[in-house]
Amino acid sequence: MTGARLPPTREVLGFEIAVTTYEDQLTLIDAMVAGGDKGYFCHAAVNTVMNARRMPRAAAAVRGATLTLPDGMPLVWALRALGERIEDRIYGPDMMLLACEHARARHFLYGGRDEDAARRLAESLRRRFPEIELAGRWTPPFRTLTAAEERDVAERIDDSGADIVWVGTGSPRQEIWMRTMRDRIEAPVLIGVGAAFDIHSGMTRQAPAWMQRHGLEWLHRLSREPHRLGPRYLRDNPAFAAAFARQRLRERRRGASR
Repeated sequence: MTGARLPPTREVLGFEIAVTTYEDQLTLIDAMVAGGDKGYFCHAAVNTVMNARRMPRAAAAVRGATLTLPDGMPLVWALRALGERIEDRIYGPDMMLLACEHARARHFLYGGRDEDAARRLAESLRRRFPEIELAGRWTPPFRTLTAAEERDVAERIDDSGADIVWVGTGSPRQEIWMRTMRDRIEAPVLIGVGAAFDIHSGMTRQAPAWMQRHGLEWLHRLSREPHRLGPRYLRDNPAFAAAFARQRLRERRRGASR
């Protein structure tokens, strides 16, 4: 890519996860916008990885990304366990704020629980960053888009002149949408940020910093939405831990046999 240097990655449960920093990611986004290089970024939590292991379309979407970033602390811990030196996760909500503050770009918001939530998100971003250029927003229905709707949203985004499209529809919808629409949209950068839309619109309260540092954000979210999130966490968290333990055992055996 023109002027864009990709960071190293490390395989975690069959998916390449970037070993990077917020600063390097902002530099990469700037270079892609300036050079017109097209790509998309997935922010991966445990749920993202486990969805991709279950669903071929989600797996193809994650593998097709320019980078898959470690959004959740378990991914950071996995990278460290594999010997990688990584300071922190690349948390989607924080990445969104940093890029809105830093990037000289036009931003499009694709997602939100409903039109009111998307409007509140736009208002919140304008209050935080008075100089931000919001090119537009669109809230999709909670179903697969028709071919006509896909054409319409691609035209909306292209007509807006957006450089960065923020995608907040949750995993695996956002990853699949970015892969499906990547070649149809002129904006150089698409970024899936999941819960960032709910957090920055005020629809969801963010976990305290100490819970985030200790990888307990899932517990905070579970306490607020037990019926929706309980089955996901009870299924995915133990499965991720068990699968990664098997990966570590295989790698240790290969290392011992050399």
